[in-house]
Amino acid sequence: MRIGVTGASGLVGTALVPYLRGLGHDVVRIGRGRDSDVPWNPAAGTMDAAACAGIEAFVHLAGASVGQRWTPAHRRAILDSRVHGTTLIARTAAAMSPPPRVLVCASAVGIYGDAGDTVIDEASPLGRDYLADVGRAWEAGADAARAAGIRTVHLRFGVVLTRRGGALGRLLPIFRLGGGGRVGPGTQWMSWVSLDDVLGIIRFALERDDLSGAVNATGPEPVTNAEFTTALARVVHRPALFPVPAPALTLVFGEMARATLLASQRVVPRRLLAAGYAFRHATLEPALRAAVTE
Repeated sequence: MRIGVTGASGLVGTALVPYLRGLGHDVVRIGRGRDSDVPWNPAAGTMDAAACAGIEAFVHLAGASVGQRWTPAHRRAILDSRVHGTTLIARTAAAMSPPPRVLVCASAVGIYGDAGDTVIDEASPLGRDYLADVGRAWEAGADAARAAGIRTVHLRFGVVLTRRGGALGRLLPIFRLGGGGRVGPGTQWMSWVSLDDVLGIIRFALERDDLSGAVNATGPEPVTNAEFTTALARVVHRPALFPVPAPALTLVFGEMARATLLASQRVVPRRLLAAGYAFRHATLEPALRAAVTE
């Protein structure tokens, strides 16, 4: 297929583009950088629609990082980058003739809020905090594509495990120096997914014509933060003796710490499993071993 990809220079996008090309697809990078094939400006609502001719699928990954302190300006950037970008892609796709077959949009498990020990699948209620509100608006941004009859998939990603960035990229140097430890109480649930499976899940979503709507893109066995800490310490052959107290995290990162590092989300990929997706990394420790040596 000819596939348009936003966020091609991001954590997932830099792995996805060569992966799709290796499968024989023609990848069109959509962005604001010099390396982009199709220029766009989500804030201004502009995009070179003519350059999208022939695109049969879109994978929309672009959005501002949530992994920093949420100043008022960054809160706006988190929301606006997701809503404006998704709306622009969806409207562009809806206006194309012929329209693309599928729009695969990134979303996140933050949409479920802090759910404690409750096991969460795609039918579970959504949260009521800031990230949940962002998730609702993010997914609603694709309404124009849905209304045009384009199959639309929202992949609700958990923590993506890769040494190249994200949470693991920040933690790995600390743990390798023996300075790691649980975060806060350690009882909060973490929903993780290997980068290899992120790529496989995106491919699965592109190819499976019977898959649409919300799909949890997480590993089948979520773990507590304490279990994650123990597994990572074992993988790097170091102790994990330095817990980070919740008040210290809140002092440094404010609301971001409460909503991400300390929130509990025990998410399972029920729809992927029911559809027959076979995880390359179904349990945490092999996923961590693969991630730290990739």
